[in-house]
Amino acid sequence: MRTHYCSEVNESHIDQEVTVCGWANSYRDHGGIIFIDLRDNDEVVQLVCDPTYETPYKEAEKVRDEFVLIATGKVRARGEGLENPKLKTGKIEIVVTDLVIENRSKPLPYTLGDKSVNEEIRLKYRYLDLRQKEAYNTFKIRSKAAMAARKVLDANNFLEVETPILTKSTPEGARDYLVPSRVHNGEFYALPQSPQLFKQLLMVGGFDRYFQIAKCFRDEDLRADRQPEFTQIDVELSFCDQEQVIKVAEDMIQGIFNECGYPEVKPPFTRMSHYEAMEKYGSDKPDLRFAMPMVEVIDLFEDSNNDIFKNIAKDKAHNRIKALKVDGGDNHFSRKDLKELENYVRKFGAKGLAYIQMKAEGPKGPLVKFLSEESLATLLERVELKEGDVVFFGAGHKKEVLDYMGRLRLEIGRQMDLIDKDALNFLWVVDFPMFEVEEGKVKALHHPFTMPKDTNKEHIEDIESVAFDIVLNGVELGGGSMRIHKPDVQEEVFNLLGIGEEEAQEKFGFLLEALNFGAPPHGGFALGFDRLIMLLTKRDNIRDVIAFPKTQRASCVLTEAPSPVDKEQLKELALRIRKIEQ
Repeated sequence: MRTHYCSEVNESHIDQEVTVCGWANSYRDHGGIIFIDLRDNDEVVQLVCDPTYETPYKEAEKVRDEFVLIATGKVRARGEGLENPKLKTGKIEIVVTDLVIENRSKPLPYTLGDKSVNEEIRLKYRYLDLRQKEAYNTFKIRSKAAMAARKVLDANNFLEVETPILTKSTPEGARDYLVPSRVHNGEFYALPQSPQLFKQLLMVGGFDRYFQIAKCFRDEDLRADRQPEFTQIDVELSFCDQEQVIKVAEDMIQGIFNECGYPEVKPPFTRMSHYEAMEKYGSDKPDLRFAMPMVEVIDLFEDSNNDIFKNIAKDKAHNRIKALKVDGGDNHFSRKDLKELENYVRKFGAKGLAYIQMKAEGPKGPLVKFLSEESLATLLERVELKEGDVVFFGAGHKKEVLDYMGRLRLEIGRQMDLIDKDALNFLWVVDFPMFEVEEGKVKALHHPFTMPKDTNKEHIEDIESVAFDIVLNGVELGGGSMRIHKPDVQEEVFNLLGIGEEEAQEKFGFLLEALNFGAPPHGGFALGFDRLIMLLTKRDNIRDVIAFPKTQRASCVLTEAPSPVDKEQLKELALRIRKIEQ
C-alpha cells in the first residue's frame, strides 16, 4: 500500500509522488485548506488537502482523529518560517492527490500520551496506548536486545532449544501456577518458574551449549518490577567453570547494550563478594552509582557507658553497629529532616536513629557522651568525619541493621540527588551463602541445585556456593551458578535442607536419576529480560516494557482474565469451585 514510511519522506523526495499510510494524529481546517498530521509507528508527516484536488479534499473533510488513512501526493518544501524542527519530516509536506479513509475510529476514551490517565484505563485499552511513539520505541529496543543476545550466543555455538511449558510442580521458592489435567483427573501440571531442571537435563543429554528466551511464571506478590509471567534469557553450558560462564554473560550484555546505543559498556565488570556487599551497603544488589559505604564500629562501643550499646557490642557474631557518614549532611539536613529519616528507618525495624554532627567547635550529638575520648577520636578518624558532615548509626541484630541502614543509604542518595541517572554501573556479586535459616528452617538461598564450595563448616550459614548475580544500578538483572552434577553432592545438599530420600525422589526423581548417567560439570545464568529492557529504556515500571501486561493484582483488564469458565469444562476436569472467604 505504501511507498514510504512517514519518517522516510524528506527533502530528497521533493516533486516526487509518494504514498503513506497511518492514523490521523490531528486535523486542522485553515481557511479552506485542510492540514492532517499523519502518524505511523515511527513519525508524523503533514498532509495538505487543497480544494484544487476536489475528491481528496471532500474526503479530508470527513477525517477525525485516529481515522486510518492511505494518502498519495506530491512532496514539496514547507513555506519559509513554517518548518517544524521537532519533526524528522519538518521541512516538507505532502500535497494530497488521493485520499482513502480505510477505517474510522470512535472518539478515544482518553487522550493518547496523557500521563494523568489511570493506569487501569490505559491497560484496558492497551492497543491504543501502544500507538504512541514512546511505546513503539520501547519495543523496538526490546526487539533489538533480543536479536543482539541471539547474535552473540549463536556466534559462541549456543543452540536455541525450547523446553516444556506444561511440567511438574517442584518447590522453587514461589508458588506455581497449576493447570488441571483432563486426561489424568485430580492431577495437575505446573507452568515453569524457570527452565532450570530441563536445561540441566539438556547438559546431561550432551547439548553442551543451550539458550532460550523463555517465558516463566510465578504466582507471587507483585511489585513495580514483577509480573506473574515474565521473560528471561536462559543460558547453560557444559565443561566450564565460573569464569567461563561470567565471560559469556558479559559478552552477551555488552552485545545488547552496544546494539541499543551504549557503546561505553565494556567488560570486565566490577566484582564484590556477597559478604562485602551486605556489610558495606546492606544489600546483595548494591547501587554503586554513588559512594557512601557503611563502616563497622561495634568494637568502639565495648567500653560504652550506655548499657544498650554495650550489650549489643558483646555479641559481634550476631550484632552490628554500623556508621553511615554523609558528606555535607549536617549542612543539608534540618532537625525536621533528621526526624523524618528516623521515622523512615523505624518502618524497617529500627528502634531509632542516632547521629553525630560535625560542627566547627567539634562533634555534637547524643552519642558523643556514650563514648570514651579515645573511642570517639578513633571513630571520627575511621569514618573521616569533617566539618559539615553527619554520621548516622544503626545498632542491633545484624540482619535488621544491614537492611534498614542499606535502605537509609539509598534514601539519602535520592534526597541529596547523589545518583547519576545516566550512569551504567554493572557489578557481579559473588560467593553467595549456600543456605539461609528462617524461623529455624534451612532454605537454599538460590536453589538446591547450586554447587556448594565446601560443606565442611561449623555453621550451615557459613557454607558458600559457586553462585553469582549481575547487578545494574542497584537492580538485580539476573544470576547464575555452577550446578551440582554429582549425585552424592546433591544428596548431601538435600540432607542439609531436610529433604529426605523419599521426598527427593518424589519431587526431583527424574533429575536425580539423570545425574547417575554421566552428567558433565555445567553451569549457567539467566537474565531477567523485562528488567533489562526497563533499565535500557529508563522506565520505572516493568508493565511499560511488556506488550500486554497484568495489573498489580495479576489480572488482565483488556481481556478480563482470569475469568469464570463453563460448568461443563469444570466437569471434564473433575473440578468443583469452592469460594474462600477473604
